Amino acid sequence: MKIRILLCVFLPLISITELYCQKSGKKITISGFVVDVTATPVADAIILIDGEKTGKITDSKGFYKIKVRPENKKIGVCTSSGGIIEEVINGRKNIDFTFKVSIPYQKTDPENEPIDIGYGKVKKKDLMVPVGKIDGTKSKYAGYNTIYEMIRGEVPGVEVNGTSIIIRSATSINSGTDPLFVVDGVPVTTIDNILPLMVKSIEVLKGSAASIYGSRGSNGVILINLLKGSDK
Repeated sequence: MKIRILLCVFLPLISITELYCQKSGKKITISGFVVDVTATPVADAIILIDGEKTGKITDSKGFYKIKVRPENKKIGVCTSSGGIIEEVINGRKNIDFTFKVSIPYQKTDPENEPIDIGYGKVKKKDLMVPVGKIDGTKSKYAGYNTIYEMIRGEVPGVEVNGTSIIIRSATSINSGTDPLFVVDGVPVTTIDNILPLMVKSIEVLKGSAASIYGSRGSNGVILINLLKGSDK
């Protein structure tokens, strides 16, 4: 009888405590170092949370720092030559990683820098009129009222008439002439809702660089990357 009374008293308290922790949603900061089998720091390793990319990478000393939600289970790191290794978080705030192979440091050639175009990657040198980074916080972009005005004023190799965009020299096999728009790696049907101050960069693809999209890329592709909170 006493045991039943105690269970009736303490079980609700445990449930309330768990519910509070879940609702509080306070993020946890995890940090650590990433090295290879020779104990050499691994720079530019991509940080993963529950198997998803986070946009965070290790610095030149192999150090990383990231905030995770209480419900996240695993943290991992990924490199092209070392693959993926993961660790269970389980409340840990310091997690180091060691690849079982040597990870050579490769200085990125800007012209060979891979650009994520949603369905794969192409080298920057294969892009038509690479625009590079457009800092939406600069005052020069505040003068544009729409994304179409911004493209007409800042992106060479295109013709803009109202909300219609034509990429010069793009061979069309479709009935329309509008290019395919890809925002943050995702193809979209319109860019009307994008403000100039939201834009981080714009890239224009045509020909073989756009062929990865099949017939949808026959009119060319305009890649738009938006500013994230960490960019501002």
